[in-house]
Amino acid sequence: MSYIAKLNLKTVQRTVKQDPVLARREKLVAAIEEQGRVLAAVLAGDEYTVKSKRWQTNDAGERVRVEHEKRVRAWFFEQDAGYYVQCRYGSRVLNINGKSNAVFVDKLDDVAGVLDAFKQAAIAGELDKAVAFVTKARSS
Repeated sequence: MSYIAKLNLKTVQRTVKQDPVLARREKLVAAIEEQGRVLAAVLAGDEYTVKSKRWQTNDAGERVRVEHEKRVRAWFFEQDAGYYVQCRYGSRVLNINGKSNAVFVDKLDDVAGVLDAFKQAAIAGELDKAVAFVTKARSS
């Protein structure tokens, strides 16, 4: 008797693809949460870095995996006696309401409230249109 004949064979199509809108939302929310950590580091007087692993050739000519620290750029900057906060998707700045691309606050402590508002808006889907516009502009 055949070994395969003993198995319960079926035909199936595997579907693991996530909705692209939800994937973009999750990516944006993760980036906003990371900006919260950047803000906390700035308020503490430190610089926020992320460790990543990459392959590099050492002196002996061997390829080895090393940890590399990468600085994360802040979405907020000081200008006009206050701070501007921009929401980004990748390297692109989002137009928040279709025409404005930044929020102005007086103090650095107020940036946390803006980042929280960005996070809630991303979760609610209010920034989906802006993210879709940026991703279409990038692909063309």
